[in-house]
Amino acid sequence: MFGIVPLFGGLFIFGLMLSILSVLATIWVIYDVIVHNKKISDGMKALWIILALLFGIITAILYYFIGRNGNLDLFKRKK
Repeated sequence: MFGIVPLFGGLFIFGLMLSILSVLATIWVIYDVIVHNKKISDGMKALWIILALLFGIITAILYYFIGRNGNLDLFKRKK
C-alpha cells in the first residue's frame, strides 16, 4: 500500500510538469511566429500556430529546427 501512493504522486508531478512544458512550448511557438518570423507567409504562420495548438512540444521542436529560418514555406508563391 505504501508503494502505490508515491507512484501516483510521482505520476501526477510528471504529468503536471509535462503539461506546463507543453503550454510554454505552445506559447513560445505562437509568439515567435507572430513577432519574430517576418520571412514566412501568413498561411505558413497559421499552419505553425494550428500545429502548436494541437501538438505543443513536438511542434516546438520541429519549429526550432525547421521553421525558424523561413526556408520551408509551403504557401509562398514562386516568382
